[in-house]
Amino acid sequence: MTVTEPTATELNDERLGAFAEETFGAALATIELSMIYLGRRLGLYEALRGAVRTSSDLAREAAIDERYSREWLEQQAVAGVLSVRDSSPDPQARTFELPEEHAVVLLDEEHPAYSGALADIIGPLTLSIDLVAEAFRTGAGVPFAAYGLHDMQAGFTRPMFANSLVADWLPALPDVHARLEAGEPLRIADVGCGEGWAAIYVAEAYPNVTVAGFDLDDASVAQARSHISERGLDGRVSVELQDIAEAAPKDRYDLVMATEVIHDLADPVDVLTAMRHLAGEDGAVLIIDENASESFEAPGDEVQRLLYGFSVLHCLPAGRTHEHSAATGTVMRPSTLDGYARGAGFGTVEVLPIEHPVFRFYRLGA
Repeated sequence: MTVTEPTATELNDERLGAFAEETFGAALATIELSMIYLGRRLGLYEALRGAVRTSSDLAREAAIDERYSREWLEQQAVAGVLSVRDSSPDPQARTFELPEEHAVVLLDEEHPAYSGALADIIGPLTLSIDLVAEAFRTGAGVPFAAYGLHDMQAGFTRPMFANSLVADWLPALPDVHARLEAGEPLRIADVGCGEGWAAIYVAEAYPNVTVAGFDLDDASVAQARSHISERGLDGRVSVELQDIAEAAPKDRYDLVMATEVIHDLADPVDVLTAMRHLAGEDGAVLIIDENASESFEAPGDEVQRLLYGFSVLHCLPAGRTHEHSAATGTVMRPSTLDGYARGAGFGTVEVLPIEHPVFRFYRLGA
């Protein structure tokens, strides 16, 4: 076999140095996100909140080893996550505190600024990266359950549901919103409901509403049922382990919604067809999915970079576990969703006038 030598090219030193710095920065960010993951997993931030701690204090409060406690505290202070109250020369006498603003971002799951769940991606991706590499070689998929990603995904969307679903998103459906505000006993279906937070917040906002959730992931369904019970919504919110494309419920709903679901599906047209039947002639269909750019652009902004990263590592592999898959991936452009919707029998696809950095909102009609 003949090996072709690479053609000598003159390197642009500025570009060379800039990319080397970017790569170093990405490695540093990954490591520091891993430290946040450890802090959340071990309950260290909870133990620090509202207190000034030495490494021994934290070790005692969180039931961890003091030497590990000391190293993690110092790393967090160097990274700017924690503040140093006393920088004593004696390492064991140094005291640290967690600024309340940082505590809100890391711990308060319903606050608009909450981002702590993003750190939880470290564990699932560490476990699944070799499976993804093998999928690259074979063209197969990686089952959703293999990632153990359901808690992170639920944590990422929960503050958006808590702060925007009722206040901003449902009002973009004026007819449905008017009926909700009038207190009508509407029936709502949440397809791919995950851990059930969207269903819960809608039910809490509108006491006469009942919500039926459907999902294919056992762990998500179990968590959803636990959340529903904890919030006292048994009887008004239910979640079933069910593939509506294979066995669609016979009930009809006033609103059928799906959030961050369609792009993950092997059979998006079949699921959208089932959603159209669930809505019947009078129900509304709301699709909330990723705010992918309308066409390919490179380089892209931070949102597009995030979407492509999730697509390569999770959404595309998870969607390819079936023999026949649409293989959509996270970067589902409006034209792609439009094609799926019309293939499912919808006559209109309206992009709703809601500004959001991550999501785009569609109303599908007959």
